Amino acid sequence: MIERILQKDINQRLKSGKAIVVIGPRQVGKTTLIKKILDKKDYLFFSGDELESHAKLSNLSIEKLKYVIGNYKIIFVDEAQRIKNIGLTLKMVTDHYKEVMLIVGGSSAFEIKDSINEPLTGRKWEYELFPISWFELEKTYGFIKSEQQLEYRLLYGNYPEVINNPGDEKRVLQMLINSYLFKDVLSLYGIRKPDVMIHLVRALALQIGSEVSFNELSQILETDKKTISNYIHILEKGYIIFRLSSFSRNIRNEIKFNQKVYFYDTGIRNAILGNFTFLNSRNDLGELWENFLISERLKKNKYEFSFANSYFWRNVSKQEIHYVEEVDGKITGYEIKWRPNSKTRIPKIFKERYDAEVEIIHRENFRDFLM
Repeated sequence: MIERILQKDINQRLKSGKAIVVIGPRQVGKTTLIKKILDKKDYLFFSGDELESHAKLSNLSIEKLKYVIGNYKIIFVDEAQRIKNIGLTLKMVTDHYKEVMLIVGGSSAFEIKDSINEPLTGRKWEYELFPISWFELEKTYGFIKSEQQLEYRLLYGNYPEVINNPGDEKRVLQMLINSYLFKDVLSLYGIRKPDVMIHLVRALALQIGSEVSFNELSQILETDKKTISNYIHILEKGYIIFRLSSFSRNIRNEIKFNQKVYFYDTGIRNAILGNFTFLNSRNDLGELWENFLISERLKKNKYEFSFANSYFWRNVSKQEIHYVEEVDGKITGYEIKWRPNSKTRIPKIFKERYDAEVEIIHRENFRDFLM
């Protein structure tokens, strides 16, 4: 079993008197992580996927809650956002049963915000769990074996079930897409134009590393700009994609409002396109590598509870920095290349204007960027 980075920090918070909330995409190991933390402990378990849990936890009074909890000192509610009025129930637990440790898992940033976050304001520690990170992979398998798997990780991604089923990655990814993308995103969010959403996901998968224009997408997909914007927002909150905004200090010749879209997992991206061609034959290797490294950097920053702000930079002269981080006012740019001997011209204007350092990240030094 791959040890997750968050395990240590969550363990330290268990007796803090606040609820522990773990959110993230489906099938990334949230339930496995929490059950490992609670191993050999006596706890009461509820799942939002089970009707019995709905019946027990929906619309409870304080008196009824006492009989549900009984003598348990630990309660684990998984997929909590699916249970009606669960936020108020959890608030009652934290307010009236101080001795009870409450752990909550959920898969939707939308529903978690609506049903749990607000009632538990000031009463919780919140964590985001993602597909396996490079750090976790290397810590478990070691440097050499992880390096040997690099091409497979770019092609098939880092979902635990994908990693644990070598040789069967394509089938696992197809199952993940069918249950996670089509079931959760299309059904749970009540998408009125499922065909548009499906075509939009494919269009975004083809545009990783490029700036995305909502106007252009609306023309290609023959729908209005507002629908495109709403659907991209849903895909982001559903942990399928994330966005980078352009970095600017209101300087006239910089691109101010454009965005890039990346996938949290390159395996999901490749499965959406049905493209698992090996790296030496791909025409999108640069974009795939860029997506992989930026998504892994995002995991690293999240797990380190960093306050780093992430961007890309480009001006009207089409000079570009693939990835930019701002931490405590310090600006660092990163140019991403697959081959270490690739010719790279660093825009002098970026370095001088922002007193910024620029590093080149490539196949041979990427570990420093991710570890």
